[in-house]
Formats: sequence, structure tokens, C-alpha cells
Amino acid sequence: MATTTEPAIEDTGEAPPPPSTGAQLGYAGASRVVTAGNSAQVELFGNVHRSPVRFEGKLKNPLRFREAVSALYAIVGSDFRYAPKDRTQYIAYLRLKRDAAPLGVWHAQQAYFAWMLRNDPTALAILDPIVSVHPDQVMFETFGKDESTYACLAFKRSAFEESQGALPTFGSTNIDFSDALYASTQQVRGYRETSLALGHDGAKPTPEGRKDVLEKKLQVPDSWLRGFLQVQSAATLPFDHVNLSPMDLYNVLRHLRMNGDRKGKKRGLRFELVPGQQPRIVAEPWETVFSTTGDVFRGKAARLVRVWGRRRLMTMKRLLPFVESVDVYLLGSGLPSFWVFRAGDITLTLGLTGFTSANWSSALGFDLMLPRKTQDGEPTKKVVACLKENRWKADAKELSAETGLKGAALVEAVQVGCQNGELMFDIANGVYRYRPVTEQPLDLARLQFRNQREKVAHDLLTRRGAVKIMSENRIAGVGLELTGQVSVEEDKRDYRPQMVLADEGQVRKVTCTCAGFRKHGIKAGPCVHLIALRLAFAEKEAKKAKTDDAVKFETRAFAKRDGEVEHVVQISLERDRVKYRWGLSGQPMRLQAMKFNTETAARSAYFTKLAKIHP
Repeated sequence: MATTTEPAIEDTGEAPPPPSTGAQLGYAGASRVVTAGNSAQVELFGNVHRSPVRFEGKLKNPLRFREAVSALYAIVGSDFRYAPKDRTQYIAYLRLKRDAAPLGVWHAQQAYFAWMLRNDPTALAILDPIVSVHPDQVMFETFGKDESTYACLAFKRSAFEESQGALPTFGSTNIDFSDALYASTQQVRGYRETSLALGHDGAKPTPEGRKDVLEKKLQVPDSWLRGFLQVQSAATLPFDHVNLSPMDLYNVLRHLRMNGDRKGKKRGLRFELVPGQQPRIVAEPWETVFSTTGDVFRGKAARLVRVWGRRRLMTMKRLLPFVESVDVYLLGSGLPSFWVFRAGDITLTLGLTGFTSANWSSALGFDLMLPRKTQDGEPTKKVVACLKENRWKADAKELSAETGLKGAALVEAVQVGCQNGELMFDIANGVYRYRPVTEQPLDLARLQFRNQREKVAHDLLTRRGAVKIMSENRIAGVGLELTGQVSVEEDKRDYRPQMVLADEGQVRKVTCTCAGFRKHGIKAGPCVHLIALRLAFAEKEAKKAKTDDAVKFETRAFAKRDGEVEHVVQISLERDRVKYRWGLSGQPMRLQAMKFNTETAARSAYFTKLAKIHP
């Protein structure tokens, strides 16, 4: 049985180094762009420690290639996590002034780099993308440093003029992707004939006598690897599709560039989707409405979806002038969203999860939507074998016909395959692909949980009566206040975690009676008891969604727009009470409270009211 003792935290408050997985990358040379006269060649060296992959072809549109690679580079090194003001240089200055010697500055620099090596080993390094050569396209995949942005850059085979003598070798590998490569790609010009050469040896076999290998030894954080795999599985969930024109997105990004975020205010994009109407995008907290000019929303019911990570869309600024259309796939409020930018033969898929360390509550709720398995079952093995041996890609109907799996069994099989790093879902084309992340199988047991605290919290949930939700209090305009009781047998005491959840699952306020929280708060992440309470509430909500008979607490909100004015209606069920609120968005709302003799009568009135508002 796993111990429930929380990880020890030093008095200095410094977090222990994150768990990581070693990655051995070796390249026969550094990727570069070789220019000679009116011709240029982009040489991409693959990882020599993986199976050979080769592709050669002349680019039909070098400028689009340059801007697409530049956008990919911006995503690779993107880090939008909150960073407190860096006072390292100021402290070094005070030490220098006090000691009147330059030695203090040197010590300060060494201490800074030592801390960086322990806490963020990837801060000064760029993680190399995964490139896959398939019969229909060449793909580059990467994941942002802040573990919240996924990108897949795909070039159709029609984007190249392939020489007849150079046959491609299908497979997946890593490529050397450095600052030097980015700088050299800026030399690509439209008037130069530009070709792409991808392989272990770049453009041609290694010259005789040259055996030097560029070795990279990286410690990839397990949380980064886990997030990369999870976003693949997220793409298989049901979604709402929205079509935008490039100008629609440009208007939104221009507004964000001209207006800074407000401290303590909402920072999302709100999609208002009405069947048969063109979608509207609302920028928070200004409530600026952007009417889109793309296709109408073809869903069956009206939806109101909030997504985060809007500033990460700025990484697309260089590719946006070449984009012909934008498809947005929305999984739901507080869940990942996928943005597909189509620029002729080039497609860039941008996945925004919003799951940073500050949004741990939404991440925990999202985890419960996906299967949690550390081994491939027989159904997953069938799907992997079908894609690996026969075709490399297939849609759901083709997989069902060849494997015999149908419905939920097929969905779970492909989700497990994505989480295990063997498959990927190409949401831009609606097909599943065989794409192993690494040459050797991953240690999935290490990636099952984000950290030890989350593992202990799951262990507590398996104990009967160890985690209880004592009260649920709906606070108007704020969220749901949860109070729990977590009994830890090893500690011989009960803990009282408490949190306030917003409508989209974000945590606004937390507290706990454990020693770890009293000493460090949430600086080192949520304690075991807060995680256990959040997981218990998520499980309760999942069970409640299957039937409305047991509903005791629930709140639903509806919005209707009249020009620039948004009317909001909110209905809440609280045991034997029903509360009805209405008014204009952003202003105090009127309240009507009704008390019934029994909970059954209140529940019946609640659902009757819902049916009248939203048939």
C-alpha cells in the first residue's frame, strides 16, 4: 500500500527537481540550410539511434515553408507560464556593492545556473521535434516548454517535386532543431530553388572518414512527456467544429495585441455557437464581440464554450498571411481546443490545453475523461498492428472493418494507443496514424500520474470512506465551495480541505488543515488532500451525469445576445431550493428563490424550468 506521507519540502522552500526521463539523441551533423548561388538545400539530420527515415524533394513554395518552420520554432520554445520578477541581477549588484569585489557576481551566476539545472533542466535547451514520413505527408510534431501548446506541421507530398530516383523511407525519428537552423532558414528566398533533404546523413551519405556524431543528452520532464501524449488522446474526444476566415482570427489577435490582460480578470475567448448562425467570439474581460465570416455553425444545439491560451495564438503571426482557412475544434469549456490552419499544401495544427501548473484543477478533471492504463490490451495491439503493417493511416470506419472493434471498444483502444505513444490522431484529416514517440517502449507506469501526491490521492480514493464531501455551497457570481474530509489512517487524523471551484473547473481559493499547506500554501502545488477532494468531486459529477434522479446540487447558465448586449439566465438547484437569477452580463443580477417541501419537488421544478428555457 502506498504511503500517504507527503513529499518532504526543505525549509528553504525550494522545490525538488522534477522527475524526468533521459533522452539520448545523436545526429551525424547539425541541421542547416546550405545556399549556393540561386539554389538552397535544407538539410535535416535524423536521430541515428532510431530507425532510418528518408525524404527528399524540391519545395514548390519556399516562402511558405520558411514561415511555417518559423511558426513551429516559436511554439517549440514558447513558455507562457507566469514568471515572477527576476531579481537575480539586483541581488548580485547589492552583493557586489557590499563586498566591493566582482567575485559575488560570479557566485550569483553559478547559483542561478545550479538552481536552473535542478528545477528547469529544459530552460536553456530546445526539445527536438518528432518528424514522421508517411505515404501522404511529412509531419513535424512538437510540444511547448510550458506543457500547454502542441503543434503538428504537415506538408502534403504535393508540396514537393520529388526526384524519381530518391524513394522515401517511411517512419518516425527526431531531427536536430536548433537556433542555428532557425537562423539559417531565414535565408530562404522565393527566387531560389529550394530543396529539402531529411535523413540520418542529411542530403547525402557521410563522407569517408567522418564518424563524428552530435550527441544530445536531455532530461525530458515526465510531466512534459505525459502532456504530449495526453493531448494526442484528447483529440479523439467529441468536439464542436467552427470554421473561421483568417481575417476573423487576425481581428481577435489585433485586439489582444493592442490591449493588455487585466490583473484578476478573465482571460479567455468565449465562443457563442447557435445552429444555422455564424459563430461569435467574445474577448474577455472587455466583452468585445467579433462576428465571424466563416461557415455557419452546424451543431444540433446552441453552445457556449470558453477556451484559454489565447496569447499562444500569437505564435502563428508569421504563417497567418498564407492561411486560407481556420478550423477550430472545441472539446468544451475548460478543455483543450485544436486550431487547424490550412495554407494550401501546408497544414499546421495547434493544440491549446491551458493545463499549466496554475490550472491543476481542470487538468485533474480532464484526466478522468481518458482511460488510465499502463499496458496495451489486445484491442490496442490490433489497432497498432493494423496501422503499422498495412497502411500507416486509417479512419475509424476502416479500423473498425479491419480489426472488428466497434463503438466504445474502438475509441478506448485508440485512446490508449495515443496515450502510450504508439498512435496519433490527425484531427486535420480525421485519421489515425502510426507514430511511435520513441524507439523503445515508454515506461508508462512513471507517466500514469503527474507526481507522487496525485498517486497518493488516487490511493486514498480507493479506500472506503477515506474521502468525503461534507458540504457544497453555491456562491452567486463566484462558484461552488466544496468542503471535504480526508481520513489518513497512517497519520491517525482527519484533514479538512476546502476549495472554491469556478464554473469551468478553475480553483479560485483553497485551504487545508495539513501541515504542508500551513507551511508552504500552494507554492509547491496542491497537497494530497486537495487533490483527493477535487478527484472525489469529479467522480461524483461523472456519476450524476448518467442520471438526473440523484441530482441535489446543480447550476446551469444560459446566455442570449442582442447586438452588443448579452442577457444571462442562471438556474441553481440546492437540495429543496431553486434559485433563478437573470440580468445583463457583467452587472448585478436579479434573484428569485423558491423553497419546496421536499427535494423531489424542487428537482421536478428545476428540470421543468430548464425545459422551458432550453427545450
